[in-house]
Amino acid sequence: MTTVDWLWVLHPALAVVLVYPLIGMTIRLGVQTRSRRVDKAKLPASTGRDHADLGSWLAAAVVGIVLVALTVVIATKAAPGSFEGGPTRALTLLLVVMGTVVSLVALWRVRARAYRLCFALLTWIGVLGLGAQPEVYRVSDNPLSTEFWTSHYWAGVAVVGLMLFSLGARPEILREPRLRRLHVSASVLAAVLFTLQGITGSRDLLTIPLSWQKTFLGACNWSEMRCPPPPRAPALPGSP
Repeated sequence: MTTVDWLWVLHPALAVVLVYPLIGMTIRLGVQTRSRRVDKAKLPASTGRDHADLGSWLAAAVVGIVLVALTVVIATKAAPGSFEGGPTRALTLLLVVMGTVVSLVALWRVRARAYRLCFALLTWIGVLGLGAQPEVYRVSDNPLSTEFWTSHYWAGVAVVGLMLFSLGARPEILREPRLRRLHVSASVLAAVLFTLQGITGSRDLLTIPLSWQKTFLGACNWSEMRCPPPPRAPALPGSP
């Protein structure tokens, strides 16, 4: 594997090592928090706070690995010398990445509702803007097609939006029952999307060739599932 191949593995590795364990712990604490509030279960008073804190870390981790994935895809699609748009576009995209990270950090720190809404939207817009680049493979952009609903990219940005909602509305979720119910519904949807991400991510890993395989596989007929025979090695001198 080359350096580029290892960079492509970084996103799924971070998801397996960091994000999915956080998902399990957050769901478990969320169920306990609801049991303590609704069923009056005898659980520690810190359960709700721990759930909220882990949920915030989960949201930040999800945004972070999505930014890693998009940055790697855009940066490694072509050689630096043939990057579409040249240094000007590369600098613009770098500023978008940095601005998205700054917005996420600001979302963690601000307290006013308007600021939280503003920075949550800015973070999501930054992710969507990077995902709209031609280097990013989205399977389909047509919501009426089956491929759209099985797209790893679109499920990913939907999860990012749900995570940013939970992070940005955290104080209101703690205080208002209506938003708490909405948070539960969003969390169930996020769990479904995370499951879909695990399936489609594994599928996509099977379809992404190693860097040195791309030239040969580019000549394959994918509709007929056939590839040209490999070139024969030159015969050695004196061989029959």
